[in-house]
Amino acid sequence: MTGAASSTAHVPVLMRECVAALAPAPGHVIVDATFGAGGYSRMLLDAGATVHAFDRDPDAISAGSSWPETREDPPRLVLHERRFSEMAEALAEAGVDQVDGVAMDIGVSSMQLDQAERGFAFSQDGPLDMRMSQDGMSAADFLNTASDDAIANVLYLYGEERQSRRVARAIVAARPLATTGELARVVRSALGYHPGAPKDPATRSFQAIRIHVNAELDELTGGLSAAERVLREGGRLAVVSFHSLEDRIVKRFLREASATGGGSRHMPEAEPRPAIFKDVSRAIRPSAQEVNDNPRARSATLRHAVRTAAPAREAA
Repeated sequence: MTGAASSTAHVPVLMRECVAALAPAPGHVIVDATFGAGGYSRMLLDAGATVHAFDRDPDAISAGSSWPETREDPPRLVLHERRFSEMAEALAEAGVDQVDGVAMDIGVSSMQLDQAERGFAFSQDGPLDMRMSQDGMSAADFLNTASDDAIANVLYLYGEERQSRRVARAIVAARPLATTGELARVVRSALGYHPGAPKDPATRSFQAIRIHVNAELDELTGGLSAAERVLREGGRLAVVSFHSLEDRIVKRFLREASATGGGSRHMPEAEPRPAIFKDVSRAIRPSAQEVNDNPRARSATLRHAVRTAAPAREAA
């Protein structure tokens, strides 16, 4: 497949459903908000669209820079080493006012999970890092300096870990921690891990710490708001999320943005508010075959919608 050696190695979850929802065509300008290994961008480019791809991971941007579409005149693949919450500003700087679609594949990429040196997973031992942008506070920095209360709050809020205080105390007692293997052993010991259990108890803690280190939920909220501002009338938004916290934010955003009316019953004089999105889909889940082929797909949810002509709300 042209220029996409890296993108052929990994097929994103629900990719065909997501790309179908975007309906790319020659001449369209579409944002791939989470470039990763380039799976979405490859299909969008093959459909004739111009793609503005965002990723805060310099490794992803470096890999994409070798794609031939970056060297076309004008380029059909424009790479932005920035957070996707900054897409409105980045597009404006590139001379783009509105786009025909925005694709968002939320969370850590398989490329990052599979690299032990990035420290996202405990399947292989590696440095306790977890930084998508490879700068700023690492997971080790947080766990080795934060109070047990702060750690417990992160584990509870972002990992929905019911025994967050027990795990946090165990982490503080075991400090300093330097590797993913050390952290996994501490969490498992605190929770009474039994080999062969259907789910490793360290999973929730790793998820929570990664979300905190990368401010992922704030980034998602900002990215949805930015998408609302850059999509033209008839433009399409498609979002794939991987756990309930993310999906809850996406679902609430689309529900509020597709609602009409003037607010609460206590303010009947308010002007009716036009819907900003329409044709909001139900939650779309991976097929049994996709889950069988890729177990990481089991928690994925796709939601998509179409932008109306209503003016965007002010950014928070």
